[in-house]
Amino acid sequence: MNLRDLVYGLYARRVEGRLDHDQVPKHIGVILDGNRRWAKASGGTPEQGHKAGADKIRELLGWCAETDVEVVTLWMLSTDNLNRPEAQLVPLLGIIEDAVKALASDGRWRVHHVGTMDLLPARTQTVLKEAEEATRGNAGILVNVAVGYGGRQEIADAVRSLLLDHAERGTGFEELAETVSIDLISEHLYTRGQPDPDLVIRTSGEQRLSGFMLWQSAHSEYYFCEVHWPAFRKVDFLRALRDYAARHRRYGS
Repeated sequence: MNLRDLVYGLYARRVEGRLDHDQVPKHIGVILDGNRRWAKASGGTPEQGHKAGADKIRELLGWCAETDVEVVTLWMLSTDNLNRPEAQLVPLLGIIEDAVKALASDGRWRVHHVGTMDLLPARTQTVLKEAEEATRGNAGILVNVAVGYGGRQEIADAVRSLLLDHAERGTGFEELAETVSIDLISEHLYTRGQPDPDLVIRTSGEQRLSGFMLWQSAHSEYYFCEVHWPAFRKVDFLRALRDYAARHRRYGS
């Protein structure tokens, strides 16, 4: 361990020691951004960057478990990413599949897919479904893996699901129009039954959501971190929690 690592370790313990666990967010959304830029800066390939980013996930979940976080949503692949050239997309999907399998085999987490399953290759769909089924009974953190996810697509899918549901019940159009509400639409989101994210973290310095959890993040706090995702450290995570705890959440009051 070099001096820099020692200093960071001491600082992390100091920040963690002052953390009020009653003020920790219960649901954290994370936009895992900067894998390719990290690889480029390190002289590596994009695949190496994505692999390093996938390896970082287990560390993050360990930190979340230590601080009593209950739900984590990881944006691993957007619907826009599906438009990448095949030479880029195929290796990326393989890395994501391996990461999901690792989460499922860990034994501590409950894995839940959020996204449009039909947009994904059959092999990826199988991995996601098997991971969710295998971890259904686990008692640990609920890990939403956002693969093939887009915020606008989620809202469109929710409205479509709502309409089909009520069509099967024979609900008339005018009756349905009278009953549509925020809560009713929420029941058809990918994250139905879950608390909305209290905190959304985005790495790599970009200060935008890019469509991440558009509906659910209406009252979320945002934390934008300069470091690329593979370089994200425990001290960066603790700083985000400290920043969140210092904010006064008024919900419009």
